[in-house]
Amino acid sequence: MGSLYYGDTSTPIHIDDRALAHLKVVIATKLRRNESFTLSWRHPEGEAPGRSTLWLHPSIPLRFVFQEPESPELSRRWIEELAHSASSSGGITLVEEHLETIAPD
Repeated sequence: MGSLYYGDTSTPIHIDDRALAHLKVVIATKLRRNESFTLSWRHPEGEAPGRSTLWLHPSIPLRFVFQEPESPELSRRWIEELAHSASSSGGITLVEEHLETIAPD
């Protein structure tokens, strides 16, 4: 489980390492372009039920911390889905990765 630290808070936002790696690509791209947007997610199991939204702005410190030492192989499709939602009025909504299944022969 990875952690996202936003602003001057020491309270982490827990996000699965694989999802956080994909978010990092999209968020870094948007912030590099000096674009602000929202990020929304459902609280993970074991935390208080509900959902949260952050307003991400290039001037606010952001840190990604991963539990796994190696970067996962990234899914172009998932990055494109997240990037598309980042450009919408609703901002990024963290959704599950769509895994492509291959039918057995």
